[in-house]
Amino acid sequence: MEVPAYLAQRLEAQYGAQTAQRIVQGYGAQRAVTLRVNALKTDVQAVRAALDAQGIRTQTVPWYADALIVCGAREDALTRLDFYARGEIYLQSLSSMIPPLVLGAAPEDDVLDMAAAPGGKTTQIAALTGNRAMITACEMNSIRAERLRYNVERQGASRVTVMETDARRLDDLFRFDAILLDAPCSGSGTVQLAGARTRARFTKEILDKAAGRQEALLIKALTLLRPGRAMVYSTCSVLAQENEQVVSRALRRANAEIEPIDMTAFAGVPVLPVSLPGTLCVCPDERYEGFFVARIRRKKA
Repeated sequence: MEVPAYLAQRLEAQYGAQTAQRIVQGYGAQRAVTLRVNALKTDVQAVRAALDAQGIRTQTVPWYADALIVCGAREDALTRLDFYARGEIYLQSLSSMIPPLVLGAAPEDDVLDMAAAPGGKTTQIAALTGNRAMITACEMNSIRAERLRYNVERQGASRVTVMETDARRLDDLFRFDAILLDAPCSGSGTVQLAGARTRARFTKEILDKAAGRQEALLIKALTLLRPGRAMVYSTCSVLAQENEQVVSRALRRANAEIEPIDMTAFAGVPVLPVSLPGTLCVCPDERYEGFFVARIRRKKA
């Protein structure tokens, strides 16, 4: 299966031929439809019963009670359902559900989501905290910000404030208890294997630019994070240039450290080797997208 030449080179250089081929096979798999039950409006039992009544079977996910894998149906079958329109479910990849779980924001926390659109992780944090955390969600693109507002309202995430701004422009006087930075990236974990846009995205120049932007966002996040508190840096990339290398440089510049992710909490998730211990990189396959997650704590002194 053909992939953009530069991406293929980077994958083999980083992972070796065998693992690179595993990633490529994951790109080509038809990924199962997955969803998150919105605990602010309903529960898993009710959703499974409603789907079953429509002839749609589901499977549970061992590491997240609110996640379901849909069997034998695609997205359009779900988007026509009344409880989808009511915001009782949110179509979301399993991999993208991991960062909010790793973040572990507590009720009453002040939370920042630095690149929030379209709102899946933002509303997941709201649900995980029972709508008690105060969440600031940033999105610099006006069209995407409008989509974010729509999803926040439909999901009933009542304590989310959407800011149409580049999070790098937030005043350094702000302080947050928990920050999620799902940084804009090349999408090398979710790559589509055809089209000029995909091939064009994987050039040295574009990846260098993306990594520079990611590092600037991460340094800003660590500036805004209260000392002693933790944040999550994530991307939908499997390339170390956007993942471990960005985090490592930021750690050298900031008074922060990796807080190792408890891998036992994510049993069954297919993982790739990482060069920064304590971080997690998900391998794409028929259920998961490629994704990187790091939990970082800002030291108190």
